[in-house]
Amino acid sequence: MFRFRTAQAARPDMSRRRVLTGLVGAAAATAVLPALSTPAIAAVPRIPADVGRLKFKNLHTGEMLDVTYREEGHYLPDALGEINHILRDHRTGDIYEMDRELMDLLTDLAASVDRPMGTFNIISGYRSPKTNATLAAKSNGVARKSYHMRGMAIDVSMDGVDLMDLHKAALRLKRGGVGDYPRSGFIHVDTGRVRSW
Repeated sequence: MFRFRTAQAARPDMSRRRVLTGLVGAAAATAVLPALSTPAIAAVPRIPADVGRLKFKNLHTGEMLDVTYREEGHYLPDALGEINHILRDHRTGDIYEMDRELMDLLTDLAASVDRPMGTFNIISGYRSPKTNATLAAKSNGVARKSYHMRGMAIDVSMDGVDLMDLHKAALRLKRGGVGDYPRSGFIHVDTGRVRSW
């Protein structure tokens, strides 16, 4: 264990420069000590910024998808088709082209909560007008002109991430609408105008 003199404990003949040098050395050594005694932490896998990769689990159908949908700035049509399929309206089977910016938002959201390879649980992706009208008739929480009908919204939770932390991270991104539904166990994100509820 290191022991350091303070300025008060220094000998009267000790110069001010020597005291300051000793204090700076003490601060530097103190900063190093925790690093020496802290056990190594496993590195979190990182996805290159030019790669878009997402993992989904559809809670209604049980389907899972782990897909790279963007490489070197180019979107991959087959991969986007797989995403459109898993995010389809599970009530009607209707498939719609989901907004690519929504996929990029999810990729950045996963990275912002240190889960770049985490799984998003899908509560609701695309909604057909018929499904949306049925849900809106039953609940005030469903917008009649929902972004879900335009492939621009998704309701999700994420494995291993507290819902409150996911909500806060989505708000920090400022990339569209963010809704908090803690009682139902999900957050809503969309690529419409920036707003929250």
